[in-house]
Amino acid sequence: MPSDPNNSERSRPRKPHSGSPRRDAEQRGVSDRRPPRALVNPDPARFAAVCLISHIVDQRWTLEEAMRKEQAFVRLDGRDRGFAAHLTLATLRALGLVDAVLATKLAKPLPDSAHFAKALLRVGAAQLIEGLAPPHAAVGRSVDLAKFEATGRGFAGLINAVLRRIATEPLVRPHDRERVPALWWNRWRAAYGAEAADAIAQSLARQPALDLTTKGDPEFLADAVDGIVLPTGSVRLKETPSDVTTLPLWGEGNYWVQDAAAALPARLLAAKVGQKVLDMCAAPGGKTMQLAATGADVTALDLDATRVNRVAENLARTSLIARLQVADARTVFAEPYFDAILLDAPCSATGTLRRNPEALWIKTPSDVARFATVQIELVKAAAAALKQGGRLVYAVCSLEPEEADPAVAAALEAGLVLDPIAANEVPDLSQAVTEEGCLRLLPHYWAERGGMDGFFIARFVKPA
Repeated sequence: MPSDPNNSERSRPRKPHSGSPRRDAEQRGVSDRRPPRALVNPDPARFAAVCLISHIVDQRWTLEEAMRKEQAFVRLDGRDRGFAAHLTLATLRALGLVDAVLATKLAKPLPDSAHFAKALLRVGAAQLIEGLAPPHAAVGRSVDLAKFEATGRGFAGLINAVLRRIATEPLVRPHDRERVPALWWNRWRAAYGAEAADAIAQSLARQPALDLTTKGDPEFLADAVDGIVLPTGSVRLKETPSDVTTLPLWGEGNYWVQDAAAALPARLLAAKVGQKVLDMCAAPGGKTMQLAATGADVTALDLDATRVNRVAENLARTSLIARLQVADARTVFAEPYFDAILLDAPCSATGTLRRNPEALWIKTPSDVARFATVQIELVKAAAAALKQGGRLVYAVCSLEPEEADPAVAAALEAGLVLDPIAANEVPDLSQAVTEEGCLRLLPHYWAERGGMDGFFIARFVKPA
């Protein structure tokens, strides 16, 4: 970014034209906030985090989408990129707390149009409330960024005053349930009780651990990467690296990143050598690699060609083999063909709130109903594609009963019967086994070990 304050180009009037670099960027689907060229960004990493938060909260982008489109983040590398990502995630995990504290420090809310200033306040307050940075850095850099960004300059004094109050006045810390929107907390209270709903919200208070699935011996991998073997066979790292590709044995394709809960559906399917197995919604490929490692004849299906390419890359790195197909699973298989099917269905993903906390702020319960319709259609398609005597595992990384019960009912209506999951199949998770023999995993389970993603898992067989 040019930084010469005497740059004569800025004083020349521009001729009218039909486009501009910013407009062109917007048309390409990316964001490129451009401050006056005479200014030097005082903190590119924090600036990128503020831009990401603005896109997520104000435009309802996912974190992945924001990181892909926001050029202030894309241009970062190394430690700056890591810090920006960490700061963004930490702000999202504390967003409810942050807004509750800010409401006590602001005489009135900022205007709806003050997107950058509101995001800057949130990121600055999160650093203070969560202890992410020294107060002088959190306050000073926030004020510098307000003066740097054109739409934030008019709020620099307010931002300075509010953040200094948070930094210096006794902090009445809100209850951890404030970390999540009330509409979600109330749903979880209705489904699981207030104590469990509080525990789910509290799971956002810590950065989730990194879990690995190996195609080899978990004990061997744990020794190599300084991890522990969890009761279900996943390896959990004691410390999360800034770059997983620098870990031992990564280059040899020995393992892949996969939450311990996400590894259970494929384990419970228990595919065998030579069986024809379908991974019905395969991307990004963790479950496909699990199935391929059993020696089964695996078909990996997904609707999105880009995501299927990602599955192919993961298979290539781990030297595992599966047949890849881009198609709509609801229409492609009309005849019984597979011995086993894994359906990890599209869902609201509220169970992954520790890793994807933005989902709680960009989705609403109305999204749950939309996903439930697709899930029922996929279950019916899976039942039709399953041989007699074959097994189906249905899974969603959702906490919502509407994404579990209707899918189970659809499977039963399609002629499948429940194959109950036994407690000894999920060591140290007996509390997750329901009366019907399904599995309901909540994010605060294994809290002493670092928690897990929330999942619902049901297993069925097709009678002979």
